Amino acid sequence: MYGTIPIAASFSKSSITADGSRRDDWLAAFMMSSILLNPQLIIYSAALGMPALAVRIISCFLCGVFDGVFIWLFYRNRPFFNFKGFEESKSRDTDSNLLLRFLKNMGQNVKATGWYFLASIALSALFQRYVSGNVMTNLFGGNEAFGVLMAATVGVPLYACGGGTIPLLQTWLMDGMSLGSAAAFMITGPATKITNLGAVKIVLGIKRFVLYLAYVMIFSFLNGLVVNFI
Repeated sequence: MYGTIPIAASFSKSSITADGSRRDDWLAAFMMSSILLNPQLIIYSAALGMPALAVRIISCFLCGVFDGVFIWLFYRNRPFFNFKGFEESKSRDTDSNLLLRFLKNMGQNVKATGWYFLASIALSALFQRYVSGNVMTNLFGGNEAFGVLMAATVGVPLYACGGGTIPLLQTWLMDGMSLGSAAAFMITGPATKITNLGAVKIVLGIKRFVLYLAYVMIFSFLNGLVVNFI
């Protein structure tokens, strides 16, 4: 996601139309799809079986599409993103020693994202260590609507690593988790991953950041209900 935002910032300049407006609906769809349709994550998800893989790809694609549609409806004549922080500035990457240049860049990246990364790992580790599988089965099983809601909610604090969630989903699905609950988790998880939220927060103000979270939660819940119904 940290690589996607500079690309979106570049697209932002080139997508300004003749009347001076900017197609933030295109950018919104692009960025949401970038978060959810991570190629590695799609490959890992094949371990869940073809039905779950198909649900993931289709659900994530539609999440990006509807995100763009809503931005077009409600932010058609006003900007949704703020890419001012990504305007080209004087390069400080001038060290002649390639090794030192690499280390400095790596240090800057760690400083920007390291705490989010460590916090997400700690949350996932605590969850796997102290929350038993029976608890999750009780939450995700039984009442399907409630299970979908719980999956959409739990996906917010739990998700740390895409590959690391695949074994969890395998266990939960075998223990009775509905496919709709899995679909909800597979959307809220990547979309609210702490490192991704840190990146999204850079280009969204507080109000639009809250709208982003609300959209992800509502879409994942409704999508899970539709999957279960189908």
